[in-house]
Amino acid sequence: MPIFAGYYQMNGGMKRFLFCIITVLLSIAAMAQQVVVSGTVSDLTTGVVIEGASVTAGRWSVVTNGDGFFTLKTDGTAASVTISHVGYQPQTYSLAGFNGEGNPLRIRLKPATIQLNEVLVMGDNARDLMLKAISRIPQNYSQRAELYKCFYRETAMKRQHYICVAEGVIDMYKSGYQHNTRRDRVAISKGRRLVSPKQSDTLSVKVLGGPVTPVVLDLVKNAEFLLNEKELDYYDLKMEVPTSINDRMQFVVSIEPRVTLPYALYFGRFYIDQETLAFTRAELSLDMGNREKATRLMLVKKPAGVRFRPKELSLLVDYQLDDDGLTRINYLRTTFRFNCDWKRRIFATSFTAFCEMVITDKPNSRQGDAEPQPISGRDSFDQHDAFFDKVDYFRDPAFWQDYNIIEPTESLDKAVSRLLKKY
Repeated sequence: MPIFAGYYQMNGGMKRFLFCIITVLLSIAAMAQQVVVSGTVSDLTTGVVIEGASVTAGRWSVVTNGDGFFTLKTDGTAASVTISHVGYQPQTYSLAGFNGEGNPLRIRLKPATIQLNEVLVMGDNARDLMLKAISRIPQNYSQRAELYKCFYRETAMKRQHYICVAEGVIDMYKSGYQHNTRRDRVAISKGRRLVSPKQSDTLSVKVLGGPVTPVVLDLVKNAEFLLNEKELDYYDLKMEVPTSINDRMQFVVSIEPRVTLPYALYFGRFYIDQETLAFTRAELSLDMGNREKATRLMLVKKPAGVRFRPKELSLLVDYQLDDDGLTRINYLRTTFRFNCDWKRRIFATSFTAFCEMVITDKPNSRQGDAEPQPISGRDSFDQHDAFFDKVDYFRDPAFWQDYNIIEPTESLDKAVSRLLKKY
């Protein structure tokens, strides 16, 4: 017991000093207690819920689900939370003394009023604007390697019924934007899956997608995909009415195919920050005019005897301007719709495959910090792997603990409950 004896023999000044240290440590611990913010986001004018609204507090972020609902968990160090969406004025709430558990916010975003000033009107050459934005990529995006924590979910529906759900937390390593995507990798931290036990729901068709999608579809970094001078030659580009994202004016450029190539092209829109000329958002849909070309891009494999009929492939890639002046990938969503015809069956069956991923924890990007180590090849998820095969079945209701996730919609929640009862 000599340690305790020595403690009680200390003089009064030392005791007061230790008491101050303990008090400070307790204060820091209290400040770092988890803060949970939840709420529903809707349009102030129409009352319609807003899906995919960005919810950010410090380095943490999520997006609203199809019901406009979100839950965001922070360690208590963030001072405020901001909710934003394209075409709306953002709202910011102070988190001082805030505890949102059991007291969800009701957030009504006001549509942004667009002032067509002289600078915006001057932006009438869509191709020149796109090329200028491409040339600004080295200044607008990180040149350092960064490691992100992400939430990923994929679902499949047969007609209007869910037949499988898989979701997980992944780590995503991204090298600097002066490099291509070959060094970028993802690894699964934890995940779970659920599949319909009905034999008639079994579908062994695999379409393009998976957790590597944010690597492939980071359009700003994967310049081979679309954002290069050669590919832009295949499109008609047009300036559209500008809009606002997070109180920042955006140029909007629409694209549509103007030539016929051996592979399918896209229709879509690009959003470009007026001040920085950073790409902030891309909305693309694959041209379905030639079913064979669309199938070659969408379909990975299928059983013999099944005819694959593509209906839709749409992509949404969202970027966010951070406090350090750099723009980073924030949210990505892909939607696949297709029919499958079986020989000897009269009617086709419609399927929808849906994938989305949100960056939930961004890196500390201060210049003095060491860059993260790359994810090793043996730990990384390969683009030929099926996420569904890499994770376990649903079990623990508190599975996610302190991780941030995209909240399931009410319909998905009910579907999961029904599927669980069948096991």
